[in-house]
Amino acid sequence: MNKPIAHKSGIILTGVTTRTTNAEEAGPDGRLPKLWETYFQNSAALQACSSRPEYIYSLYTDYESDASGEYTVLIGHEVKEGTPLREDAAFKQAVVPESEYLVFTSKKGPISEVVLQVWVEIWEYFKGSKEVRTYTGDFELYKANGFDPANAEVQIYIAIK
Repeated sequence: MNKPIAHKSGIILTGVTTRTTNAEEAGPDGRLPKLWETYFQNSAALQACSSRPEYIYSLYTDYESDASGEYTVLIGHEVKEGTPLREDAAFKQAVVPESEYLVFTSKKGPISEVVLQVWVEIWEYFKGSKEVRTYTGDFELYKANGFDPANAEVQIYIAIK
């Protein structure tokens, strides 16, 4: 199964963050639903400082090892280099590294279902793929305008060597 490859330049994101694992997210105490709630409570402020408010990013970065280790998730928006953080320090910045990315696209549907379906596809894909993940930074990309969690579509970019 061939997936499109996209070259992306590095970008800076500002958003809300948490540190988690796939094992934690598979259980009842997953942190990502709460992180999305926090994002939506702050989305107007995040979009106001964004250079591209039409896109929501969910960046997976600072991998401890691979898909089984800890990683940091930042949900937010792209900003121009040098954009100051808000004084309350509620937001963090992170860099999406310049890289080649395999692009996986979901079907439209409830966000919690379609995102999980694509991640399962990604994990299966890399079990037998000639491409190798770098674990330097992967991201989900959503269109912010008209974003509907009940009928979402997501593209997931996986950094490869």
